[in-house]
Amino acid sequence: MRIRAITAVAVAAALIGLGTVLPASAVPARADIRSGLDCATWIHNNDPLTGGVDCTNNTNGPITFHADIVCGWAPDVQGNSVTAQPGGTEESVGHCAIYSTGIGHIGWTVE
Repeated sequence: MRIRAITAVAVAAALIGLGTVLPASAVPARADIRSGLDCATWIHNNDPLTGGVDCTNNTNGPITFHADIVCGWAPDVQGNSVTAQPGGTEESVGHCAIYSTGIGHIGWTVE
């Protein structure tokens, strides 16, 4: 009898908790499609501290972007800001500090 009461209380608490954990307005939004850019990231063959992103603009207007480079234990860097014209491809490049443990990730940001 006591086990049933404890179980019932636990189930009730869990159900009440589910309703308060994530309100409907806080549901995560779907990721955008990077504003019409088709991008490929890369790390330089001869210099593993240099990396970048090549992006093709698939829209009818210019898009400005830059690379975001995670540099291990060194500060992260941003690549140069570039503008890709419609149908064109541009490259943003950055270089991590000499004491970096290497590039861990490369992404891009539309400005």
